[in-house]
Amino acid sequence: MAVITLNGSDLRWECDEGDTIMRSALRAGLGFPYECNVGSCGNCRFDLLEGEIEELRADPPGLSERDRARGRRLGCQASPLSDCAVKLRLMPQYESLFRPQRQAATLVATSDITHDIREFRFRSEATSRFLSGQYALLHLPGIPGGRAYSMANTSNDDGEWHFQIRRVPGGEATGYLFSQLRVGDRIELDGPYGMAYLRENSPRDIVCIAGGSGLSPMVSITRAAAVAPSLAGRRIDFVFGGRTAQDICGKEMLQMLPGFGTNIHYHPVVSGMPEADDGWDGYRGYVHEVAHSLFAARLPSCEIYFAGPPAMGQAIQKMLVDLGVDSTQVHFDQFY
Repeated sequence: MAVITLNGSDLRWECDEGDTIMRSALRAGLGFPYECNVGSCGNCRFDLLEGEIEELRADPPGLSERDRARGRRLGCQASPLSDCAVKLRLMPQYESLFRPQRQAATLVATSDITHDIREFRFRSEATSRFLSGQYALLHLPGIPGGRAYSMANTSNDDGEWHFQIRRVPGGEATGYLFSQLRVGDRIELDGPYGMAYLRENSPRDIVCIAGGSGLSPMVSITRAAAVAPSLAGRRIDFVFGGRTAQDICGKEMLQMLPGFGTNIHYHPVVSGMPEADDGWDGYRGYVHEVAHSLFAARLPSCEIYFAGPPAMGQAIQKMLVDLGVDSTQVHFDQFY
């Protein structure tokens, strides 16, 4: 076990063997800045002043050669080999309401949602406490590094963790999940993490925009918002996009919620070229285009959540900036 000391203060915390400097700080209740948790975004950069670390990812996109030359490292990829002294600015907004923990979880059920999205239901011995919209890291046998997947269910006392995951062609982790993992198998689950969680105290209406397996956190947010007393009467618009008609899903989950059709409204979108036999007569285009056409005048007064492929996220961000939406009303986690 290594001891990590924050430069210029008496603050220190312990980091278990195999853990990272950033995650151990979050487990200790500290506000270590982060976002993606897999070395891509660069939000968890810090200065390594003393000590030795192992870098879990050899060439992470979130760290430049200039960063390395300055002694900077990524908190989510730095596993200490000795006591370390670090320099960074802790921020209270990153302090976890539910501190992440590592625990074993057993696969108890699966169900197919579309031809390439499957729900995986795990159960842990401890309660499953998280904010809707957050994610966990799944550590799979024989696959290096954790994979970040958002929960689709809501916080509960039964240890239930539900993930709606899209199979990535050639993907190592999803290949294992879809082809090798069986009910009764155990994995390690580490969470919760993430800043794109439901703001229950906001007085604004809600817009959720999802593409592909971005469905999972948006379903979790909508499920929680539908029953939150503080959000009673709030309008929730759920825009979901797929390339073809067979990719469209989510409506059957939302239909089970109180207020569907009155407060909760579902808007499916197909982005692929029309095909004579696809039977699709709904919206066509990209999700940000449809969201703009439906809600442009309202978006600056809404709380906006989105999840999906990077290109989708970038297009949504540009649209919201062009509309003058305050960045504090926009919530997403950068997964790559």
